[in-house]
Amino acid sequence: MPAPYRGLILDFGGVLTTRMRLNGEAFEKSEGLRPGAYFHALNEHPDGVAVYSALEVGKATQEDWNRVVGGILGIDPTDLMRRALANLRPEPQIVAAAQRVRSAGIKVAMLSNSFGIEPFNPYAELGMYEDFFDALVLSELEGVRKPSPLIYRRALEKLGLEGPECVFVDDHAENLPPAEALGIRTVHHTTDPAATALLLDSLLLDPTPA
Repeated sequence: MPAPYRGLILDFGGVLTTRMRLNGEAFEKSEGLRPGAYFHALNEHPDGVAVYSALEVGKATQEDWNRVVGGILGIDPTDLMRRALANLRPEPQIVAAAQRVRSAGIKVAMLSNSFGIEPFNPYAELGMYEDFFDALVLSELEGVRKPSPLIYRRALEKLGLEGPECVFVDDHAENLPPAEALGIRTVHHTTDPAATALLLDSLLLDPTPA
């Protein structure tokens, strides 16, 4: 019996890439910031939270983000997103799993709450942009972000598939229930890329449905 899934949908930061927290900690060191300052600016400071939320849905530019977050941190805002993501790398085991899946004829999409793509495009920088996927779903371009159910439906539409035909991987547990509500099989990626890659192989490439 063939595997039941025809599509794989992958988050970018923390799934297709190395862990976002490690990247942020490295950024704090490179900029001489106190530990936790960057995460506070993004997740707790009201101006930082607001500009990041707006960037994700295309209501602020990456340069707006650079200016606001640079101001909060008291550092040069010039090309700040590039500097902030400078230590992010492709996660080789997940990337290899995606390539195996795609080589087997299964469609692969990236679904990301966007970091912006101008003037710095982190997806292209890491070699994971249009040519790497069958569908690319960036919240900035869609005007909606995870965990809104609409962005998952957009991903399915771009793949030309139904929810039960797809597997979705994200490192944030709160992003999984809306996908599950559409019938998508979800995988919560935590800190073990080898385990996630093995699970994807078993779900998508094993002839016996999991």
